Amino acid sequence: MTDFTMTTDAEGVALITWDTPGKSMNVMSLDGFAQLDGFIDAALADDAVRGIVITSGKPGSFAGGMDLNIIAKMREEGGDDPAGAIFAGIMRIHAILRKIERAGMDAKTNKGGKPVACALPGTALGIGFEIPLACHRIFAADNPKASIGLPEIMVGIFPGAGGTTRLSRKLGAMAASPFLLEGKLSDPKRAKMAGLIDEVCDDPVAAAKAWVLQAGDADILKPWDAKGYKMPGGAPYHPAGFMTFVGASAMVNGKTKGVYPAAKAMLSAVYEGALVPFDTALKIEARWFTSILLNPSSSAMIRSLFLNKEALEKGANRPDVPPMPVKKVGILGAGMMGAGIALVSARAGIEVVLVDQSQESADKGKAYSAAFMDKGIARKKATPEKKEALLALITATDDYAALEGCDLVVEAVFEDPKVKFAATRKAEEHIAPDTIFATNTSTLPITDLADAVAFPEEFIGIHFFSPVEKMMLVEIIKGKQTGERAVAKALDFVRQIRKTPIVVNDARFFYANRCIIPYINEGIRMVAEGVAPALIENAAKLVGMPLGPLQLVDETSIDLGVKIARATRAAMGDAYPDGAVDEVLFRMADDGRLGRKANAGFYAYDDKGKRTGLWEGLAVQYPVADTQPELIEVQHRLLFAQVLEAVRALEDGVLEDIREGDVGAILGWGFAPWSGGPFSWLDMLGAPYAAERCDALAERHGDRFACPALLRDMADSGEGFYDRFAPSAAA
Repeated sequence: MTDFTMTTDAEGVALITWDTPGKSMNVMSLDGFAQLDGFIDAALADDAVRGIVITSGKPGSFAGGMDLNIIAKMREEGGDDPAGAIFAGIMRIHAILRKIERAGMDAKTNKGGKPVACALPGTALGIGFEIPLACHRIFAADNPKASIGLPEIMVGIFPGAGGTTRLSRKLGAMAASPFLLEGKLSDPKRAKMAGLIDEVCDDPVAAAKAWVLQAGDADILKPWDAKGYKMPGGAPYHPAGFMTFVGASAMVNGKTKGVYPAAKAMLSAVYEGALVPFDTALKIEARWFTSILLNPSSSAMIRSLFLNKEALEKGANRPDVPPMPVKKVGILGAGMMGAGIALVSARAGIEVVLVDQSQESADKGKAYSAAFMDKGIARKKATPEKKEALLALITATDDYAALEGCDLVVEAVFEDPKVKFAATRKAEEHIAPDTIFATNTSTLPITDLADAVAFPEEFIGIHFFSPVEKMMLVEIIKGKQTGERAVAKALDFVRQIRKTPIVVNDARFFYANRCIIPYINEGIRMVAEGVAPALIENAAKLVGMPLGPLQLVDETSIDLGVKIARATRAAMGDAYPDGAVDEVLFRMADDGRLGRKANAGFYAYDDKGKRTGLWEGLAVQYPVADTQPELIEVQHRLLFAQVLEAVRALEDGVLEDIREGDVGAILGWGFAPWSGGPFSWLDMLGAPYAAERCDALAERHGDRFACPALLRDMADSGEGFYDRFAPSAAA
């Protein structure tokens, strides 16, 4: 089976078609590179061939990127010298793309080459855009659903097959930065406006063929291969270019806080590459790319944000039950959560019945979707027709009888067992016995809530994160009696609405909240101890957390924290560990400082709700100590507070798969993405060192940092979590 085929028409145009067998979208492999290389050689050597067009056999897409197993194979081939093997492998890829770019030109005269065009039927990502960048002209179909760009930075690497060097030389460092440093993707028309591609047309293959038949030597010579080339915006030694790179360096460090190695390496590759000839720049790019591929942070990010995430989305832990797609979903409660679930369901083409106590409340919930679509229309990402079609899928009502025919019901009413019981029993009167019933709760035990239904095996928890339309993670919680049909249905639903699921067993706070609450509490506890609030917040950000613990509790609301604390204390009794935290939290609530929603919390806010800095009154109520802890001490307190709960969740059987623990942590509450997640971070530290740090933290700060038995056992055996627990597919 071949990934590429080539045919030559009567006019002498060789059409190389990429069509990876068994894949909905093309993915590049080592065999694929070899095939492409062979066809390029054949076309360049054939006098009957006047030009080459590279396209895809997949409707609506050119390619989704590289098979990341290529890197693993290169590393394995290297034995004791993985860096050398990876560098050599990358340079072989550079040679193939450079061959396309030079296309048989005479090295001295830059003449005599054959035109090579790329015709994109749709999406072109990663290597799927780096190949077109090496061609002489890029034609794209007028496909508004297509995405074009280089998203590698999002999974901890950067474009390493010439994309970094070519795009920065094509656009200039400043213009290229959103596409390289932010992984920005564009539809074809925006890609043309930005200079990423050359033409947008109805039939890109026909247009590409017509172009190669009339292209001359000047049309196929890349600017960087011509004499006198100057980098757009100025090279680093040019006054304008110098300021560009000074600004870019500040921007990268400002956004990454120095914890994401790929962004810094990519900027170095662009800067150093701009000082030398193009072929030398490719070597520099390859060296930086090699260093990143061998960096444990990048390896962990690739594993969690690409391999593990993809495996979970494809149903890695789905029971062996026939497909159960949702056709009609009933949603109880049209508040913020219910309205958000209705929106994402309708966007996926699912018929929605949105029920609330009054017609007015139900209509208000539906209006949330209307407002969302209006914003999309204003940004030209939606049309009035799409808005009308989406709203037509949502029936807003106060009549529970409208739930008849729903194959899934999601309860999203107020977080009170009595309210949930009442809504559940009312709904059950109108649905079939085999309808799957889900509750959206962040704290209440699923097993207890299942007492409200006649068939607890069909009852499951589906915990959405707020705002639903933005948050990618969905936590699926199995009660003690939840059956496989319910799990399969929940997973199929989450896949339909294009979210990433993790499946956990029922326990207090499930997984995500179990880990994030200790993070918030540790930050509040340090305030009471006299640790400077600015040190706490900045320590968190400097170690990769998107929000400091004090800002996070402000965002989620301090009175919610009080409510959770009271419920937890009632359940745990004398074993409750967070009295010191409550003293701060309750005092803030009593003073009316409830967080952002009250324009007053750990932070101060202006009249428009914008943060103006940490609240000065904190220093009055909780004076800052004369001696402050080291930065690493604060960071370790904040991180270990989370990761130790993740380990305990695995010990307790709440987590059944460490892939879900890592992916869930990053997508659910933003746990230091550079680390790959809690278990990946512990593997980076090494279990022996992690256990040693637990002992030191426990001695200074209390038993909450006591080393879990599982981590101690791994420290004694010298194992890592992915050594012991990773499924073979992930390994």
